[in-house]
Amino acid sequence: MTTVVRTPGDSVLVRRPGPRELHPVRTHRRRRALEVSLALAVPLALVLWWQLAAARGWVDDRVYPAPSTILADGWDRAAAGDLWPDVWATLQRVLAGYAVGTAAGYALGLLMGSLSLVRAALEPLLDALYVVPKLALLPVFLNMFGLGEGPQVALVAATVFFFVWISTMSAMMAIPSGHRDAGQVFGASPWQMFRHVLLPASLPAVLVGARIAAGVAVLVIVASEQIAATNGLGHLIFDSRALFQNDLMFVGIVCVAVLGVVFSELVRLVGRLLTPWAPRDRGRGQS
Repeated sequence: MTTVVRTPGDSVLVRRPGPRELHPVRTHRRRRALEVSLALAVPLALVLWWQLAAARGWVDDRVYPAPSTILADGWDRAAAGDLWPDVWATLQRVLAGYAVGTAAGYALGLLMGSLSLVRAALEPLLDALYVVPKLALLPVFLNMFGLGEGPQVALVAATVFFFVWISTMSAMMAIPSGHRDAGQVFGASPWQMFRHVLLPASLPAVLVGARIAAGVAVLVIVASEQIAATNGLGHLIFDSRALFQNDLMFVGIVCVAVLGVVFSELVRLVGRLLTPWAPRDRGRGQS
């Protein structure tokens, strides 16, 4: 809180502590409670409006079933065990493709971010491949791996690779030269330079790219499963729409949303555990 104290010949600005300084824990808890309340209130209001619109006949409930109908159908299918095979199929493809794409993108990003000649040789080619819609590569992967899990995993890996590669290479190039100079002054070996200087400095930015890639991986696999799969949530959504089972279609959409949020939050949690020194984009200390 800032106030102006006027004296006969001058004005003095006086900075008095406000609630944030006097009661930081209480202020943070109130702020966090407000954020959580807003995060829950907005989707809840939309769901309630949707339920009301379906009940009053404002929308055709054959096309847009009420949330209560969707929830009941999803519960019945989950209890009967009909939903989990599709969820598990999608989850397996996402995890396998994400692991492969992250490992490849991180390794090449480190290499290109550290060696300018390698970057000059490979960056134009990778930039050209990056702008190609990844779904356009699905026929190529089908020709390479045939029908089965290979094309789905490869498509997710290719998508994740570019996000992780770009974030890793950019993070390595953005490390201040003073960090490297300090390591050299202390006689750090190449491994020590990487372990104690380059890795801690670049990892926060790398993990941001990995978290973005987690959400995109779910989007890509669902689109791929609608085209070239016989199971999975994407196939469930597309097949349900073709059979005019719109309640089941929305069950699949909700499952995709939950899967994407949970996967992205898990990557965020791993990032926090790996980089406790990095500023948090959400959580304690944020105003």
